[in-house]
Formats: sequence, structure tokens, C-alpha cells
Amino acid sequence: MTTNKKSTQRRNGTPAKRFMVTLTCACLALGSLSSAKAAVETYNIDPVHTWVGFSVAHFFTKVPGYFSKVKGTIVVDRDHLEKSTVEAVIEVASITTNTKMRDNDLRSTNFFAAAQFPAMTFKSSAWKSTGDNTYAVTGVLTMKNVAKEVVLKVTSLGFGPGMKGAAISGWEAKLTLDRRDFDITADQGAIGNSVDVLINVEADLGKPALATP
Repeated sequence: MTTNKKSTQRRNGTPAKRFMVTLTCACLALGSLSSAKAAVETYNIDPVHTWVGFSVAHFFTKVPGYFSKVKGTIVVDRDHLEKSTVEAVIEVASITTNTKMRDNDLRSTNFFAAAQFPAMTFKSSAWKSTGDNTYAVTGVLTMKNVAKEVVLKVTSLGFGPGMKGAAISGWEAKLTLDRRDFDITADQGAIGNSVDVLINVEADLGKPALATP
């Protein structure tokens, strides 16, 4: 009688133990899935703390300038930054070289034709690690309706708290362009064709989307 009772307890205990093991595994799996989803973050480019600068030779001396209006997003997995993506839009009319006459000329059909082509865009297609926190970011740059694949040399400057503790990320990107590739050919001989681009980006962590019921 005692043997039968113990046998019954063993039979009853086995399903319970299996249930607990299954439940534990399910919780661990859900936790891992949640962590994986949480690892992907979207940062919105802060136009106030972002600078898209360039310099180009005027005869022998390089003249600097920048675009003051830029927006976009950077989607990152901090554990695997090579899986990141970036999209950005620059307002062409925001070009500034601190000389009104020159700026108006750059916005005209002689150069950027800002009224006809008000925005230039960049959309990444691949990130490749090239060193400690550095990446070769391939993507398509579109300017004056000309789309061309380019490679940005990108450095991840860090992630952490910014103003009032808000989460931010910092980035630097470098690129050299030939302006003729984008149908900007005016003033040959006076203005160089090689344009050095330097971009500094501060981006704010976006709020996660609310789950739909």
C-alpha cells in the first residue's frame, strides 16, 4: 500500500516538474526576446547640435561652409552597430558661407538650384566595422536629382545622458566628394572639384512606440 502511494506521488510529481521547467524556459525565452527588442533604439538627429560642414578650394585657399538645417534618424543595436541604419535630409537653401552674395549664388541654378531641388538626402545600405568604434557606412546620396553611392567614414562618439539626463548619442562622419558627380560644375579653375565634408551629429533617443492591444 505504501509502495503504491509513493508510486502515485512520483507519477503526479513528474508532470508538475515538467510544467515548472516548461514555464521557466518560456519566461527565459520571453525575457531574451524582450532584451533583443530593447537593444534596437531609434535616435532622432538634433538639428540644433548637428553640423554639416564642407570646405572647397577657391584657387589655393579652402573656403568653409555648412548647412544649418538637417533632420533624420539613426536606428542602432548597440551590441551590433554594423546592423545600424541612418537616413538624413538636408535643406539645400540653408547653405551658409557667411557671405550673402556667395550664398545666393550657391543657391542659384549656377550651383545647387535650391528652388528646383530643395533637399539632398542620404540613406545607408550597409555598415562595416573598420576599427574601434569606426565604420564604413555605404549609402546613396541624392543631390540635384542625382543619386550616387558613397561611403562615409563614421565614428561612434558614444552613448549616454545629455541635457537633463536625456539619452543621446554622438557621431562624426567624413567624406570627400567630386562636385561634378552631382552636376555642379560652375567656375572651373576658380573653384576646386574636390569637396571635403565633415559632419558632427548629436541625436536624441526616441520614445518607444506604445504596444497596440
